[in-house]
Amino acid sequence: MSYITKSPWVIHYDGSSCNGCDIEVLACLMPMYDVERFGVINTGNPKHADVFLVTGSINEQNKNVVKQIYEQMPEPKVVVAIGICACNGGIFKECYNILGGVDTVIPVDAYVPGCAARPEAIIDAVVAGLGILEQKRAAMLEAPKAAPAVEEPAAEEAEEAEEAAAEAEEAPVEEAAEEAAEEGKEEA
Repeated sequence: MSYITKSPWVIHYDGSSCNGCDIEVLACLMPMYDVERFGVINTGNPKHADVFLVTGSINEQNKNVVKQIYEQMPEPKVVVAIGICACNGGIFKECYNILGGVDTVIPVDAYVPGCAARPEAIIDAVVAGLGILEQKRAAMLEAPKAAPAVEEPAAEEAEEAEEAAAEAEEAPVEEAAEEAAEEGKEEA
């Protein structure tokens, strides 16, 4: 984890579940596991979060909430689906109102299977997610460097088009001046 430059902040959302995985997520914050000693901070504000922990399956009523939380998070961001319900719907998969796992509404970067997921597995997934987060950060930093190279030919083409337009505007004026000069010579 030496590549982490700041403390990762996580936000946790419970979809439709039995709350077993929620208890295990909270256990990660308790003294036995104490992820805060590694700098992991639990926040309630998606605008401050780097990692989105989702427990429980997605249904019609919570799909918009999950999307909204995800969209409010700044880029880059990582999503971790915790528990079998978040992975694929779990025991609620066949219910009429269940859409499935978290990946039915937002992209998921790491999966933690289990019913209920063990705190060690959750911590491992968050650490793996931090590696993915760092890769996304690096890709974002490289992306702007490539963008100007794409814009340069467009700028050159725009300059050429402006020059051609200017020449086209000057050509009729020059032709008219030449014709007037020729008419003046013929009359004299």
